[in-house]
This record gives sequence, C-alpha cells and structure tokens, in this order.
Amino acid sequence: MQNQTHEIWNLRFLNQIMNSMADGVFTMDDKGIITSWNPSMERISGYSAAEALGKTCEILGCSRCFGKECPNGILSCGILERGTSETKECQILHKSGQDIAIIKNASVVRDENNAIIGIVETVTDLTELKKTKHKAEQATLRLGEIHQMANIIGKSHEMQKVYTAIKAAAASGATILIQGDSGTGKELVAGAIHYQSDRKDGPLVTVNCSALSESLLESELFGHVKGAYTGAVSNRIGRFEEADGGTIFLDEIGELSPYIQVKLLRVLQEREIERVGESKKRKIDIRVIAATHQDLYQLVTDGIFREDLYYRLKVFPIQLPRLQSRKEDIPLLIDHFIDIMNGKTGKQIEGISNSALRILMDCPWKGNVRELVNAIEHAFVLCNGKQINASDLPVEIRNPERYISDIRQSSEITQRPRRRNKLTKEQLMSLLNQCDWNKSEVGRQLNLSHTSIWQYMKKWDIPLKRELTSKAEYPNNNNVNP
Repeated sequence: MQNQTHEIWNLRFLNQIMNSMADGVFTMDDKGIITSWNPSMERISGYSAAEALGKTCEILGCSRCFGKECPNGILSCGILERGTSETKECQILHKSGQDIAIIKNASVVRDENNAIIGIVETVTDLTELKKTKHKAEQATLRLGEIHQMANIIGKSHEMQKVYTAIKAAAASGATILIQGDSGTGKELVAGAIHYQSDRKDGPLVTVNCSALSESLLESELFGHVKGAYTGAVSNRIGRFEEADGGTIFLDEIGELSPYIQVKLLRVLQEREIERVGESKKRKIDIRVIAATHQDLYQLVTDGIFREDLYYRLKVFPIQLPRLQSRKEDIPLLIDHFIDIMNGKTGKQIEGISNSALRILMDCPWKGNVRELVNAIEHAFVLCNGKQINASDLPVEIRNPERYISDIRQSSEITQRPRRRNKLTKEQLMSLLNQCDWNKSEVGRQLNLSHTSIWQYMKKWDIPLKRELTSKAEYPNNNNVNP
C-alpha cells in the first residue's frame, strides 16, 4: 500500500514537472500512439491534449526525421532502432497551417529488462528567437542602408570626387583620414566606407575623442582590468577589442592628448593593445578610420600633434567640401530631407517655395549639411500647408542681420559686460596645481579647449606632468613635445 501511494505521488510530481515546462513534451507508447501532451505542446502545435491523445506523431507533420520526409510514423523514422535522435532544428505544421520553427529531440524509454515501453520527445519553440534574430538582421541591414553612398546626396563635381574616394577606400584596407568642417558628413562617409568594404559583416565602432578626459578615453579605447583604478570593479574590454574584425571610427582625432597619441601609434604599428592595468598584449584585427574638423597638419607644425602619427593616419586622406562650395546640391538635399521628415512626422509636404529656396541658396551655411537639416526640421514644425514657405524657416536664416541684432540687444540687457583678462603663465600654473594637473579641468575653468591649454604650455615651456617640475622654478625644457 505504501509503495502504491509512493508511485502515485511520483506520477503526480512528474505531471507537475511536465505541465510547468516551457518546452513542449509528449510521450508515445511502443506503437507510436501519443499518451501524454503537456500544455506547452498545446501552445506550440495548436492541438489540445484531447485532440492529440490517441493519435500518432504524424499529427505534427515534422519536416525532418532522420532525413526522411514526414509524416512517416515511428515505425519508419528509425527511432526504435537508434534509441535516440540527434537534436536538430526543423519545422512542424501548426494546426492553423503555418510552419513553426523548432528544435526537436526524441529518446526511447526502456524498462529494467531493456524492453521498449515508450518514447519521450521534447520540442523547443524557436519562433521568438527567429523573430529576434530577424529584427537584429533587419536593424543591421537598415544601418547598412543608412550608410550606403546613395544616402550621401550630391551631384556636384566636388561630391563626385568624394564618391570616387569612398569606393577606392572601401576596396583597400588602408587607414583613412577624413577631414572636413563640422556638419559635412564625416561619420556618414566613414560608414559608407565600412559597409562597402569586405569588413561590412564586422562591427563599426564609433568613438568621439573629444567627449572624454584623457584617463576615461584611455579606458574607453583600451579597456581595463579589475582594480586598475578606483571604480574598476570588473574587467572591461575597450572599443578597439569591440571593433575586432571590423572598423573603428575615431572622430575628432585632433583632440587626442600626447599620451593617447603614443598609444594609438602603437596600435597602428603593431595591431595590438594592452588593457589599462595589465601588461598582456592582445592582437586585434581592425581597420582604422579617423576624422577631424581641424587642420591636422597645422597641429603638427605647432607641435601639438605627433608627426609620425599624422602620417600613419593620413595613408588615404579624404577631404569633404563645405556646403557653400557645392550649392548646386542644396535642392537635392532639401528634397531628400523633406522625404525623410514626411516619413517621421506623417505630414505630406510636397516641396519648397521659390522664395524659401532662394533664401536657402543664399545662406552661407557655416554649419554645413547639419545646419540645413535643422532648418528643414524647424520648417516642418511651422509648416501647415503643402509647401515650405520663407516664413517657416528659422529667423537666423531668413533674416540673419535682425537675428544677430536681437541677440546682441538681449545680451546687453541680461548680462553685464565682462572684460576677459589675458592669461598669464603664473595663472595657468596656479590653475594646473589647483586642478591636480588635470588639463581638461583647467580648460573647462578657462573656457578653452584641450588644444589651447597644450599650446600655452608649449609656449611657456611648461612640462606636461607635475613630477617634471622643480619646486623653485619650472624648467626651460625645449625637448618637451606636448
């Protein structure tokens, strides 16, 4: 009696396990008749337990059973002879008629005398996984489409030269230096090069070199090991390692400090990195594309940027033209951005009036294509008709003289005039000491860029690190190369 109670309890426990499983599970006897069918099988197949019990596995219409077309039944599929089936991806036919992607596995169950008493099969639904994979593939495809050359708009002679350069760069593995003013589309060109190269299936990793301080940028680029510095609570791979097998795009390369310049030079020469806090060398397979809006050669002449690094980066240079020098492309760009904004906003704006177009053609476009995009977005907010009119454009574009006058008047009313004192060596040294020699913090307090701080330090022969200074005077070291 006790054994019978124990068996009943075990059976209930087994049923609870089957009913709680996310995977589909069903059992068959030695004739292939379904004897149990858990709730997940009902969800995956569409057949209720009442519909499945007493039927054979042919109800599933499995697309693959040991290489044979199903339905065949267990007598011909080979499970009884083999004792188990390999775990495999296949499809079953849902009750509604649609194919369901699954992973299927089957095993024969034997008693203590090695006699077959049944078969148990598990079915894993891959529908959600397939959807997720499809979404990821579509996202990658859309990203690639965004960076196609077809989305770099322009038919001018200047842009034709850019297209030719992109094609040549994509066909090679050379390091690329993209130069051009802010808003000319340097990141878009970098993406076009990557997605047309043989590295297109690898990652494209973008790093803005001006957004982080020297220590944070070092960790961001090279990664760090646990305990490398305060706050490094775990190992972290850097962006160079993330880009392995693909491309890394280093934007605003002219903002790199001398220390990071040396480390980048080693990456370009050796194609290997060391994480912060460890001495282990790690090989990486990357393609480097750098960009800057600054005159990098002038930075070399001024001693701010390393000459050897400059020539390592400038293997294949691409110069992007300003929008002002290719005004014949402005109507094409306007039509392109109107199409994009129609899709984003749901509006049906058909074009732009002649008066508005004339204003846009006459604009100097100091912000280049990015400024034009902002102007169209501004116009979409105000436009209620089928055409963008002059009154829909930003005031600084349609009436720049009035805009500047209003800004000046507002500034005079709300702010007291301040006279900016000329920075002295003593003031700079004082701030460097106050900020623990953090040149980024000094720059923020003086409202100057990293580059300007380095220029002043070079001008006054101030060494880059505190430990190089003496207590009495600061050495006049002409060999310092900031």
